[in-house]
Amino acid sequence: MDLIVAVDENWGIGLGGTQTVVIPEDRKHFRALTEGGAIVVGRKTLEDFPGGRPLKNRLNIVLTHADGEFGPGAVTAHSAEEVLEIVRNRGLERVFVCGGESVYRLLLPWCRYAYVTKLYAAPEADRFFPNLDELEGWTLETPGEIKTCDGVRYAFHRYENLHKGSGQIC
Repeated sequence: MDLIVAVDENWGIGLGGTQTVVIPEDRKHFRALTEGGAIVVGRKTLEDFPGGRPLKNRLNIVLTHADGEFGPGAVTAHSAEEVLEIVRNRGLERVFVCGGESVYRLLLPWCRYAYVTKLYAAPEADRFFPNLDELEGWTLETPGEIKTCDGVRYAFHRYENLHKGSGQIC
């Protein structure tokens, strides 16, 4: 299991239930990595998707305390253990944790790689991702080339969890 996230200079990921800065190339990058696989999201993150619906061409695993249906292409899990069970039982090979903050923090130990879009800006944020530059066991494996969109500098980085070993979830 891996994760994908866009963070600002302070590792902020959102404000008021949505991303603070949207970069079209980041959306394309997200789509390219996650299409055809599975994503794990919290209920609030799902609500921020277009129309509040599961993303197409992916299995959407919604990690929530709430009961109910979340639309076609979605299954519900109520714990990290249930997420891992769904992944194992379905033989899923490409799984990306996609937020929000509590989902990232809960599943971070099971992730092998973190695909981080680093935004070189510091907008106001009320949700944060752990600073992988300071978190023991995580290393910047592949720094990305700095690009610019609408005056915002950004780069696609890949971090590796050195404690994860083979990346297996069993």
